[in-house]
Amino acid sequence: MDKRKPEWTPQGAGAEFASSVVPGGEPASVPTSKRSVKNWDMDALESGVKAGNRTMLSRAITLVESNSAKHFELAQELLTRLLPCSGASLRIGITGVPGVGKSSFIERFGLFLIAQGNKVAVLAIDPSSSISRGSILGDKTRMELLSRNEMSFIRPSPSSGVLGGVARKTRESIVLCEAAGYDVILIETVGVGQSEITVRSLVDFFLLMQITGAGDELQGIKKGIMELADLIVVNKADGDNINRAKIAAREYNNALHYIRHATKGWDTRAQTCSSQTGAGIEDIWATIEAFCAKTRETGEFQDRRLRQTSAWFEDLLAEAVLGKFFNDPSIKKKLPEIRKQIAQGEMPVARAVSTLLGDA
Repeated sequence: MDKRKPEWTPQGAGAEFASSVVPGGEPASVPTSKRSVKNWDMDALESGVKAGNRTMLSRAITLVESNSAKHFELAQELLTRLLPCSGASLRIGITGVPGVGKSSFIERFGLFLIAQGNKVAVLAIDPSSSISRGSILGDKTRMELLSRNEMSFIRPSPSSGVLGGVARKTRESIVLCEAAGYDVILIETVGVGQSEITVRSLVDFFLLMQITGAGDELQGIKKGIMELADLIVVNKADGDNINRAKIAAREYNNALHYIRHATKGWDTRAQTCSSQTGAGIEDIWATIEAFCAKTRETGEFQDRRLRQTSAWFEDLLAEAVLGKFFNDPSIKKKLPEIRKQIAQGEMPVARAVSTLLGDA
């Protein structure tokens, strides 16, 4: 087949310039019903995930993250097979304002955990643009050392506009990572306000990161988010900032005396650390181990998992009911006209909702 050089070929380029344009041919005469984007081998996926194969784990997560209706049953079949192998990990949520150093902390913390003999999975949620719907998904570039370690798995996923920056399929991804043998799963959130409640419903331990030098530290003491945290970490406690970080941690500890703690039987505390030097990382892990030991002893650890499973069911049920409602033919037929009447002020919003619900 004839080839030609593209129009942007450097002037004077010879045969060493490898790029070329190949004219397209006629599309294959394959019936639409016979075409397939990808063939999914359930047996290969199941055995690959159980063996800890990172490539197969990535493919499995791609399957469960798919919004395609034809992938739903396949994803559920895979999850049903792997569900008995899940549940043995420690799930840790990590949040904080942009710039607090979450990715740097996760890399340092993840490498420390691996040195202790753990396998670490990182589910990093990137914010999606409200305009283009795209995400940069650059967390692997910020965790270069951790991403190259064979005992780690890093999966950046777009938030797709979901509240809390948590991808809709994060729970399923956790199940897959646990089935692949990962002992600790770190969920890095976008960190944008009250939506961290969503993250709290996914994890066993919730870590809130703070920094100093960004104004009055007391401005960071927001009751809503602090009531969700099991540990507050003041990051960047290095160089000239060590004393300021210690003072900030002391202020947080004082404030925590007047705030309801997130976990029954556990007193939330504040500590300092440096993602740059590694100072305080070991102490943070010791705190998390103490938390696990205490909550397992009291039964709170297991009770929280049960509550989270129930919440998972309720969320998916609500989502399924909403999807069924909007896919109803009569609703799809009447909705454009009702929206038009609302926009023109011809129908009260409450009546419009009542009308649609009466037709569903």
